[in-house]
Amino acid sequence: MQNPNTPVIIGVSQILQRLTDPLEGKEVIDLMVDAVNKAAVDAGNPKLVSEVDSLRVIRGVWRYKQPAAYVAEKLGMKNIETVGTPFGGNYVQSVLNESARDILAGRNALIVLTGAENGNSQAKARKAGIELPLTETSGAYTRFIGADKPMVSEDEKARGLQAPIQFYPMFENALRYERKESISDHIMRISKLWAGFSQVASQNPNAWLQNPVDAETIRTVSKSNRLISFPYPKMMNSNSAVDMASAIILCSVSKARSLGISESLWVYPLAGTDAQDEQFVSNRDSLSSSPAIRIAGNRVLELLGMNINEVDLIDVYSCFPSAVQVAVKELNLDDTKALTITGGLTFGGGPLNNYVMHSISRMVDLLRESPGQKGMITANGGMLTKHAFGIYSTEPGDKNFRYEDCQDEVNACPSRESVSAHEGEVIIETYTVMYNAEGASVAHAACLLPDGRRTWGNTTDQEMMAEMVQSEFCGKTVMLNSAGEFSLGLRSSV
Repeated sequence: MQNPNTPVIIGVSQILQRLTDPLEGKEVIDLMVDAVNKAAVDAGNPKLVSEVDSLRVIRGVWRYKQPAAYVAEKLGMKNIETVGTPFGGNYVQSVLNESARDILAGRNALIVLTGAENGNSQAKARKAGIELPLTETSGAYTRFIGADKPMVSEDEKARGLQAPIQFYPMFENALRYERKESISDHIMRISKLWAGFSQVASQNPNAWLQNPVDAETIRTVSKSNRLISFPYPKMMNSNSAVDMASAIILCSVSKARSLGISESLWVYPLAGTDAQDEQFVSNRDSLSSSPAIRIAGNRVLELLGMNINEVDLIDVYSCFPSAVQVAVKELNLDDTKALTITGGLTFGGGPLNNYVMHSISRMVDLLRESPGQKGMITANGGMLTKHAFGIYSTEPGDKNFRYEDCQDEVNACPSRESVSAHEGEVIIETYTVMYNAEGASVAHAACLLPDGRRTWGNTTDQEMMAEMVQSEFCGKTVMLNSAGEFSLGLRSSV
């Protein structure tokens, strides 16, 4: 007999706001209101919003203090629990995992997740020299899910390392070196990978960029596809210039029945896991792997007695190609098959921390079309740091929703000591060259000391940066000074 507290998704929505004049657009909080209403319509009961007992908003780059209370008031929600999160692309799946557990335990009966960004409107406003209106919100969340931790260390900041566009290309070049690929073969391969994502986006009615782009266009540097950070041109980066909103409505099966929701709309979260890699990249044992993805990603399957080949649909978090490839390696995925259901954060659209709400919503739509299939969602936050996983199906599991926090097992994995500065020979472990409108601006390198500790180095030498994008610098011995500047040594180690 089915547990009446079994969690089930009953409604989802996605909203794309496409504008020419940014002043004509809705604010992020109003997009959230629209998304929740649309999800209620999707569930077949627009009035259900009045019975929601918890509203959970995924943190965005917006400047609202606490938007959940505003959204709840606009929707007529009374005595509502308001929940917030830190930054992180993992938090949609993490919050859904927590929400499923809350419903199963009887703490909640009807929960709404929502989030939105208006990066496209903001970009247009900046270009026009105008500031978009912002409604003031106040108050504190009833509850906060997740811990707000810094994603970069003081040593990393000291070398100018603070952004994903600096770290993920270094992971990429470490993967290339590990695979023993040439630079030309590597860019050819990952451009084909990304073209496959673009092809999926062309079949997704809620993708931001629906015109398919071929591999040659993706890898070719042009005025509209300038280099951002070696080896990534613009079309290999997450696309945050989007106005996108989404919502997910989750409840117990007993609540779904009392609301009159058709069982043809139900999609069950079957299992979920969470884990985080070393907080700072400096302390990762390897820059081409992720113990958290390997352990938590495989564990979510083990909880259901499944293997990866039994997953019918998957969306691998895809802020950059390196994130996808690490997941492919750790989960033993077949990369000749589709690794996304949305088109990913470049083509499907990258509303920052809220992307996974769109991938789950798309998964619900596709599973409803193919009852009985199983879908897997992977989520990633920080610098390949925070990870969450979920398995979904229209068919209930033979057990209650299953969940595991895999952190203790990840914490037992090897790590690496780092140092703030070093003077002498080091081996470049991986690197990237950063670009601005004028060309190459600085190269960052993760460097290994003779005793295996890690430190960071930079160069602004134009000749060396030109060579770094033409020939392999991973494994090369260089001289590092106390200021963190590296120069070519007399020999190389491959």
